[in-house]
Amino acid sequence: MSTDKKEGAEGLLGGPGNPRQGSTDDDEILIELVKALFPRKPYCLVEDWTIFKVEVTEGELQKVHAAGKLPLVLFAHNVRFDSERRFDVGDWVRSTMAVSFQDGFLFETWNTVYVLVGPGHEKSASLETIFSFF
Repeated sequence: MSTDKKEGAEGLLGGPGNPRQGSTDDDEILIELVKALFPRKPYCLVEDWTIFKVEVTEGELQKVHAAGKLPLVLFAHNVRFDSERRFDVGDWVRSTMAVSFQDGFLFETWNTVYVLVGPGHEKSASLETIFSFF
């Protein structure tokens, strides 16, 4: 990875963004909620998170929507709980593009529902930049 890309990645993850608030409910309440809303779908509670709004052209946006997705990608510095034990507590995680984003804290991809806990951020970046440093 080039120095420029690394510095850009660090700035993207550590730099300021638009503050957002995830859920403030207890983990047990959130687990019951996600089980009720998304039965049989794996879920992951995360904190210290950033939602990246992928910068796309109008044509690219149409392709993203045609694929049933939203131009949003999640990065979280800290996994609190993963229902499938794919991640250990304290691991970081980056999602694929969202298929839905509900109530400001339920970030759904094809395979997983990420439950956003506590404060986080929203930032814009190109897809190339988002995936270049992971």
